[in-house]
Amino acid sequence: MSIEVKNLYKYYGEQAAVRDVSFSVKKGEIVAFLGPNGAGKSTTMKIMTGFMPASEGEVFICGKKVDIDKLDTRQIIGYLPENNPLYTDMYVREYLEFVGRIYKIKNLKARVSEMIHAVGLDVEQHKKIGALSKGYRQRVGLAQAIIHDPEVLILDEPTTGLDPNQLVEIRELIRSIGKEKTVILSTHIMQEVEAICDRVIIISKGQIVADDTAKTLQQELEHQTVYVEFDAQITKAQLSKIAGVQQIEAFEKGWLLGSNSGNDLRKEVAQFAQQQGWLVLSLRLEQKTLEEVFKELTK
Repeated sequence: MSIEVKNLYKYYGEQAAVRDVSFSVKKGEIVAFLGPNGAGKSTTMKIMTGFMPASEGEVFICGKKVDIDKLDTRQIIGYLPENNPLYTDMYVREYLEFVGRIYKIKNLKARVSEMIHAVGLDVEQHKKIGALSKGYRQRVGLAQAIIHDPEVLILDEPTTGLDPNQLVEIRELIRSIGKEKTVILSTHIMQEVEAICDRVIIISKGQIVADDTAKTLQQELEHQTVYVEFDAQITKAQLSKIAGVQQIEAFEKGWLLGSNSGNDLRKEVAQFAQQQGWLVLSLRLEQKTLEEVFKELTK
């Protein structure tokens, strides 16, 4: 595993910001680390990168223990923190060359040019960082995180401040990086998670409440809703006789039927319609959005 987090705790006085957090991420995986503000996301990420010590627990990056092999692990981690601290009086190229010298990168000027092009900073490369928009500062932060070709990339809100066009470009870059490396990122943009992430970890009040693919999380919640439209006038009383139906609501030209049974309600509706001789014009599962799943798991 590229990342292994085992029984992590972080206390501030008597308050536990992170409580018994455990998960692993394998090479080539892009994992979204989600949670409300104050849930413990940034704290966990800081511990994973070695910028903050854990109160209890262990973190291994590519087999190396973060709190023991500090220099070795920082060589193989790329980190973009939430507040993206940059030297605003330095020029873009100057700053990236400065970071590159810290990592002792060979062919530094060529590598800096490669990073500038990769994150779309070509037009802005001769400006001071302080003169850049927030979106372009995020690009500089991302460039410094990947300039040393790390094996693990930890990104805290990497697309904050980007416009829709920039979002697409940076998502494609992260997806490309994730083919060969391990990426864990936090974000509040659910479309971003669905677009690029293989897996979702949700943390709430310092504890992990979900760890699975977005699709599975959307399907596994107990409540299920289907939309059905018939080629006939059907009453609410008739629909209430369908096995498992617990909620009935008129919607558009048809009906929304809800169930907590765990069974596929579409099958029950189709069988009942056949028995009654009703013609079904439309029947589809109304899947919860990832945002709805997030709200339900963290409320």
